[in-house]
Parts: sequence; C-alpha cells; structure tokens
Amino acid sequence: MYLNKFILVFILIISGFWSCRDTTLIKEGKNENIGKNQFIRVSVSNPLYLSYTDGSPYIPIGPNISWPRFETSENEGLAKMQSYFDKLKENNCNYTRIWLSAPFFNIENSMPGKYDSTIVRRIDTVLSMAKKAGVKIKFCFENFRVLTDRPSPFTGSVPFDKPIYAEKNGGPISNITNYFTSASGRGLYLKKLNFYSKRYGSDPTVFGWELWNEINAVDVEESLLLNWTTTMLDSAKKFFPNHIVMQSLGSFGSKNEKKIYKDYNTLDNNEIAQIHRYLDPGAALEVCKGPMDILGSDALRELQSYNLVKPLLLSEVGAVEANHTGPSKLYESDTHGILLHDMLFAPFFSGAAGPGQSWHWHYYIEKNDLWWHFNRFYEATKNINPIAESFSTRYFETKNLRAYTLIGKKTTLIWLRDSKSNWQTELIDKITPEMFTDAISLKKLEIEKEQVGSISFYDPWTNIWSKGEVKNEFVHTPIFSRSLMIKIQYLDKNKR
Repeated sequence: MYLNKFILVFILIISGFWSCRDTTLIKEGKNENIGKNQFIRVSVSNPLYLSYTDGSPYIPIGPNISWPRFETSENEGLAKMQSYFDKLKENNCNYTRIWLSAPFFNIENSMPGKYDSTIVRRIDTVLSMAKKAGVKIKFCFENFRVLTDRPSPFTGSVPFDKPIYAEKNGGPISNITNYFTSASGRGLYLKKLNFYSKRYGSDPTVFGWELWNEINAVDVEESLLLNWTTTMLDSAKKFFPNHIVMQSLGSFGSKNEKKIYKDYNTLDNNEIAQIHRYLDPGAALEVCKGPMDILGSDALRELQSYNLVKPLLLSEVGAVEANHTGPSKLYESDTHGILLHDMLFAPFFSGAAGPGQSWHWHYYIEKNDLWWHFNRFYEATKNINPIAESFSTRYFETKNLRAYTLIGKKTTLIWLRDSKSNWQTELIDKITPEMFTDAISLKKLEIEKEQVGSISFYDPWTNIWSKGEVKNEFVHTPIFSRSLMIKIQYLDKNKR
C-alpha cells in the first residue's frame, strides 16, 4: 500500500513537472504544436488583432507563396511547396496565402462545375504540409478578370481569364458582367464554396477564405462588384463559420482608389481590412515611389482613416517595374533584404495586426535566400501580446531616425529606422548605411522615468539583444545600422 502511494506521488510530481515545462514552452513560443488544432478568430477582447480559439494572440507571420511558379508536374510542384513550408517552419512563420485559382491548384480545369480529384488531393497534401509546419493558410478562391484572352502576363505568373466559362467555348456565361449578375454565374461560385466547405470547413489549418484577388481589377461596374461581394461574404461565412472571410482590392497607388477601399473595408461582413501596395515607379501617388517603410506605414494610415474596428493587414506588398509590368529589378541587387525588412516591420509598428505579407516569394525571397527576415520579426515580437497590450500608435522623427511606436499597457515598442538610408541610397546610389547611436526622449514617448522597469534593444540585422537604461530622461541606443527595436517594460505598479 505504501509502495502504491509512493508511486502515485511520484507520478503526480513528474506530471506536474512536465505540465510546467509545457507551459513554459508555450509562453516562450517554442512549442511547435501551439495553435495547430485551433481556429483563428478576430479577437473578442481587442478586435484590432487576431487570436486563436482560446483567446491567445496570433500574429500572422509569413509571405504569400501562392503557387509553385515554374514547376508544372505534380511531383515537382509539391516538392517546391514542401521546400517553402520547410523554410517557413525553420523561420517561425505561421501564415501564408495560396491561390486556389492558380493552374497548379485549380480543381475546375476542364468543365464548369466539374472538379478534378487529382488536384483536390494535391490541395489535401499542401494542407498536410502546412499543418506539420504549424502554418495557417489563407485560401484565395478566384483571380480572373475576363472570360478569355488574358493569358499569363509574364513567365511564372498565372492566367487572368476563365475560358471554360465562356459561351463561345461551350460554357454558360455570355460575358464577365453576366458572371457576377446571373444565377448561373453565382451558382458556379456557390457550388465551389459548398465543395470546399464540406472538405475543409472543419480544418483549423485554414486561416480563412478570400473571395477574389483584387476584385476591382475586374472590368465590371463597381456597384455590381460591391453587391456581389456583400452577398458572397454572407454566403461564405455560412459555409465557413469556423474561418475568417474577407475580400481584397488592387494596389493602392492613386487617390482614385480611396473610395473603393473605404466602401469594401467598411463592410461589416468583411472581417479583415486588407490593403495591397507596391513600390511602383509608375504609380500616381508619390508615396509609392519612396522609402518602403513610409510606403507601408502610409498604407496602414489609409485604413485607419476609415475608423475601422477590425484587424488591419498590408496583405500584399512588394516592388514592381512601372505599372506592374513585372517584378522590380531592384530585387537583383537587394541581397540583404532591405526592402523585405521594411515591408515586415513598418506595418506592424504602425498598428497592423501583423507584419506586411510580401509578394514575389520566388523572384525575391527565394532567389536571395531572405527567409531569415521572418525569423527576425518573430524574434522581435515573440513574447508580445498585442491583444492584452491594447497598443496605440505614435510616430515621431529625430535628426537621424523615424520612430514607429506602439504604446501598450505594460510595454512600449519602438522601431527606429535610419531616415538617411533606404533602397535608393543603398541599391541605386551604392551608399553604405552609417553605423551610429542616438538618444530617444522619454517625453516623446509620453513615459515618466518612474514608470520604466526595464529597457532592452533588439538589432534585427545582427539578431542581438542588449540591455539599456534611462540617463537624463533619455534612452541611449547601442551602435546600430539601418534599424533597431527598443522594448520598454513598465513596473507593474506603474503599468499604463
């Protein structure tokens, strides 16, 4: 009897040890299983951010890897996708976006309403890859803009037409407007929603469903597209009650996009406000031709100007040749990932629910092996709970820096960006950025010295953390180049 009691006590002690160990791992963000079996939600307690089902924060980190660009056979394409998920896992990514309309994933490839079981199993395989990697997938349903005669615009891209739907090819749709307004056109879309719902509606590996890639690029009267979107968002939510549903619009590069962005993003049933923006020398807005951090931050301010109470995301961002005629030639020389770093950090530190979600995964990220940048963003934010912090944003400048600031209840985060260094100076003018130090005033941060508990610095370019302190009401940074993050934690009794 005493031996049995001893064994029972021993088991309880060991169980307690492992329970504490698991809790520690989860707190530090090192448990690979965290969130795998949980759905993603708009946070109930702070709807500007995302959460897992249990309410813990989810910051979506990862690029678009929407299709394998140059691999057409199933084996080659799946091997390429596996290599991407390996890189995502290796660099602590938990999110990506995939186009179900890309030829490699297009289940409706021969006749309207008929689905290819081989392609369906291919999507199953990719979902399995994502689950093992701890990555949630946002699936985008469609991307076509006309029924015919819109092939891939360049090598590695995808077609922007749907010829099997066209009447002249034996399909049921007379023109693109007819697709969005007729019962037959809407029926084709709803049938596909129903199919995916039955197959994936209960899968927590799915982040959410995006109705269309850049719906405003379709040549149909705007009011008709908005009506279609409103109706289909409601339908999609009924089909996918466990997942987030949303819509996307084209790159915000001119003032003409403001009304449409506001119309779509203020829809109550559009659960996430998304914006696309590119560095584009052909854009009408000057901000789209300047430093990438300003471009990204300005995109967030555009969404914030609509007074939205929902998560905001820069869900496509990159650099292109003039008027989106192809990937930017800047990518060839940006081997350090200067552009990518700014794409990631600027949106989140301007109030987004996550970092910028970059495009050109093949032409830029893979070719230059820049996956490590995602791990640096993860490292900077891994122990931050934006839901509990309830961050408010501040922005100010010093002689040398732009300071993007998140002020929370227990923590203030400041991402400092060297204002004299950018893609123009480094990639075009070939000027090496300076190494320097600076001092940040607590008054600028609206923090009293007595509130400060600890100060730490994170250099995302060297992956080094260091400690700091307040001297004469200033926080003096270590020597750094390009950018630095400051993390100020308050004393418990002085939390804001």
